[in-house]
Amino acid sequence: MKDARIDRRLFLRGIGGVTAGVAAATTLSACGTGTSRSGSSSAKADGKTVVVRDSGGSYGAALQKAIYTPFTQETGIQVKVLNLDDAPLLAQIKQGRPQCDLINNSMMSHTKYVKQDALETLDPERVKSVKSAKIPEAQITDHAIGHSFYGQCIAYRTDAFGGKKPESWADFWDTKAFKGARAMVHPDGDLPELEFALLADGVPMDKLYPLDVDRAFKVLTRLRSNIKKFWDSGPLPGVLLSREEVTMSTVWDGRIADLQKQGVPVERQLNGMRRQFQGYAIAKGAANVDAAYQLMDFSLRAESQAALAKAFPSNPASPVAYAKLSEDERNALAGAPKYYDKGFDADVDWWLKNEAAVTKRWLGWARG
Repeated sequence: MKDARIDRRLFLRGIGGVTAGVAAATTLSACGTGTSRSGSSSAKADGKTVVVRDSGGSYGAALQKAIYTPFTQETGIQVKVLNLDDAPLLAQIKQGRPQCDLINNSMMSHTKYVKQDALETLDPERVKSVKSAKIPEAQITDHAIGHSFYGQCIAYRTDAFGGKKPESWADFWDTKAFKGARAMVHPDGDLPELEFALLADGVPMDKLYPLDVDRAFKVLTRLRSNIKKFWDSGPLPGVLLSREEVTMSTVWDGRIADLQKQGVPVERQLNGMRRQFQGYAIAKGAANVDAAYQLMDFSLRAESQAALAKAFPSNPASPVAYAKLSEDERNALAGAPKYYDKGFDADVDWWLKNEAAVTKRWLGWARG
């Protein structure tokens, strides 16, 4: 399954090489690369279409069920889906021929698109559901609006510590009280986990940014010999925990439920969770701008976000959406009101300025 998160390896290779990707994009356009699937509808089909870019897999299937099909039934606008990576999509936009209208991507990626002049400036009056859904102001920008987030947190084997439960990142670092190997993310999988090192060292969650990079690497070094694996894909932490190769790992929160359904004795700890938001933006030069606005507005409704959360472990950006879920559905999500204050939002601006330098340093540190 292709994960809902940004494919960071392809993005990091492509974001700086848009020109080199133009020829590839031309080829992609010519051969129709990208999986397209039409929203099914009985409805008021009048020839109107909107093309949305998402990342496919089970996430794409959930979007089809919870968002695209109901949208077509309500509006008569057919939804076609494009699964295309960032580099060729950016190249298409640079050519003035984007294959998609609406882009579903991380808010950090949208900010990178803005720097490439690849997104339309949004008209807030055309996305009225933002107010009724009470989307957090921090997730509303001139070019993109956040619809959900994923949390990076601790996963641990419940049978590993004699009944003790890790409560914090300090416990993740405490290999005497909580024995066993650890796994953490590789920059190919997600942003380096400097915040977790600082939290383990006593930095308050609301004082993390700007990150003290030197201090974070010193703390990471204390754990280095206990880190068995750096994971670069969403399923790998679960594999390592299932095989008992590690007793604790960082993980994307939505992966825990899958492991538990498989009978793996694992639990999550959400204290100190790092949130990263996904959002919608409209491609510069999109052919179907009106339809893109309508699909964005529909998708951001609290009801739509709740429907998606029932179909996929997606944490709605809308606080109103959680009231539309059952207690069990709500509390299974890291975004539930009872958990929200346990985490923090990744500072997109800080990471945009520092990601390249931190990644370079991280790679040297990991090699020892």
